[in-house]
Amino acid sequence: MQSYTTHILAQLKNGHLSIEEAEEQLKGFTDYGFAKVDDEREFRQGFPEVIFGAGKTTEQILHIFKHLVYKGNTVLATRVDPKSAGEVCRQVDGAVYDSSGRTLLYKPEDYELKTEKKIGVICAGTSDIPVAREAEVTIEAMGHHYASFYDIGVAGIHRLFAQIDEIKKCDVLIVVAGMEGALPSVVGGLVSTPVIAVPTSIGYGAHLNGITSLLSMLNTCASGVTVVNIDNGFGAGYSASLMLRV
Repeated sequence: MQSYTTHILAQLKNGHLSIEEAEEQLKGFTDYGFAKVDDEREFRQGFPEVIFGAGKTTEQILHIFKHLVYKGNTVLATRVDPKSAGEVCRQVDGAVYDSSGRTLLYKPEDYELKTEKKIGVICAGTSDIPVAREAEVTIEAMGHHYASFYDIGVAGIHRLFAQIDEIKKCDVLIVVAGMEGALPSVVGGLVSTPVIAVPTSIGYGAHLNGITSLLSMLNTCASGVTVVNIDNGFGAGYSASLMLRV
């Protein structure tokens, strides 16, 4: 992968940047006061900075989003409320809002899938779909295929077995579950692919807003299961996409 410095110097050589502009961009970030957008992120990690929308104003999200679009990036924003999403979609052609996963995605003209490999996204119950959708949009943003397997939790395990042949065709699996969080262990004992477990905050009182599921998943006896934070569909989708680069 071309380094960020080489990229900037090539633009200077080709006359696309002045010496002053190149000097400014070599800092590796753009400072807007309320945010320092990491322009170098894609060159270090292979994917641009992702906008975490929670706690940001509509104006802040819009400003950062437009900056990343101007740079020619695939742009992903997570945890975006409908009001902010509506304004971004109004001002940025091509921005798409997924209301279930609360994500905004913009794909530039040169967007392409990086591989034919596929990530399976499994969720235990319909109530877990928003977290699954955050993972799926992240996977799409990073240039990979995904397949959805919804509402196949352990309370009706025959639903899982009915789709296990298709599940086994996936190269990485993300398993999203709330309540007691048992599904990743069951799936992990049936497949030979990496499993990323995502606990959700779905459940009754003793579920403790996802802590019960988190601890259950961390204590899995199935080999090859790793665990991300509660409701962190983005983290699971990002990690699964990185696994497909190997």
